[in-house]
Amino acid sequence: MWLGIAGIVILGFAIFAYNSLAGLRQLAANAWADIDVQLKRRHDLVPTLVAVVKGHAGFEKGTLESVVEARNRAVAAAGPAQAGAAEHALAGQLRQLVAVAEAYPELKAGESFLALQRNLTEIEDQVQQARRYYNAVVRDLNTRIAQFPFNLVAGLFGFREREFFGLSDPGEENAPPVEFGGGA
Repeated sequence: MWLGIAGIVILGFAIFAYNSLAGLRQLAANAWADIDVQLKRRHDLVPTLVAVVKGHAGFEKGTLESVVEARNRAVAAAGPAQAGAAEHALAGQLRQLVAVAEAYPELKAGESFLALQRNLTEIEDQVQQARRYYNAVVRDLNTRIAQFPFNLVAGLFGFREREFFGLSDPGEENAPPVEFGGGA
């Protein structure tokens, strides 16, 4: 009788542990999809931003090319670690583009450029929120996978730790600096 009760308790725990791990795995996948959506929005904004800036004579061609190359690497990135590095490079190039644009008052004051700057800032904020949520879910999943006795169930059913989505530069946790004031 005790053996039967122990078996039921072990089976019940295994079911609970599996469901808990499966739920966290689904939350992590969903959170990554949210990040992916925001990154695609950023990637889609870059060609428009480059086109607006390119229309101003004398703008540094090398800066525009660097932004486009960084965007292409970010679009091609696979997985959180590779995407983190590529997005870090893209954010740096976008910051440089905005900084160089400051030298062109007519560009800086243009309504389309200002709207693009606002969109970029909004997207950066949303990427940061999605990143924080994803990393929190991944932390919970990875912790659960490492804890005894969940690690037994995780190993038995092939649950694996997920990568965090981070940036290599701690200062990059802020959106690129963007000024909204008109040309003055």
